[in-house]
Amino acid sequence: MLKRLTRHPTTQALLAGLVGLYLRLIWATTRWELVGAEHLKRQSGGPMILAFWHECLPLAAQGWRLIALENPAAPRRKAEALISRHRDGRLIARAVAPFDVEVIHASSSKGGAAGLRQLLRVLEGGGVAVITPDGPRGPARVSAPGIAQLAGLAGLPVLACGAASSRMRRARSWDRMRFPLPFARAVVVIEAPITVPREDPTSTLPAITEALNRATDRADQAVAR
Repeated sequence: MLKRLTRHPTTQALLAGLVGLYLRLIWATTRWELVGAEHLKRQSGGPMILAFWHECLPLAAQGWRLIALENPAAPRRKAEALISRHRDGRLIARAVAPFDVEVIHASSSKGGAAGLRQLLRVLEGGGVAVITPDGPRGPARVSAPGIAQLAGLAGLPVLACGAASSRMRRARSWDRMRFPLPFARAVVVIEAPITVPREDPTSTLPAITEALNRATDRADQAVAR
């Protein structure tokens, strides 16, 4: 009975609204800092590929808003994020909409290739793609090849990002997802662009993984100080 209730569209809409309110509370009560803004200059106003580990998902939408606000050439731009087709993915899509993030529903097991094609069209139109390369099922901090394939086809570098809050809780999920708390300091880190060759894009997966780990660790260290 409870499971059927939580799956009902009305319940899902209510949960999405609550999550959205929670994220807006976090945004309004947090002191935000962007590290590595200089790496945006090459892509200023043009197409970009941003990557976060799946554990940073609750902070990624707000991280995008921070990036857009810090980039005068890209005010109020919308980002397109690849999210699972599962009902949780639909809930996330509704919750992050106020942060100028739109969602493309796909997954590694079903619709992944179609999702990458949609993101490619977004980039060809000058848009912004946000990917969690270890999502939606893991293993944690292991990049699937899709992000490198997308970057190779689009002829764009990957900007690896990390995000952390000085007050956050970690879930017991496979990725130990980060849930920020109000009245904190949060840091979003952007690493230097990683060039991806079209002829052998997956050769850059170790570099993408290393950059994502470094960005996330730098964000953790920054808020710890």
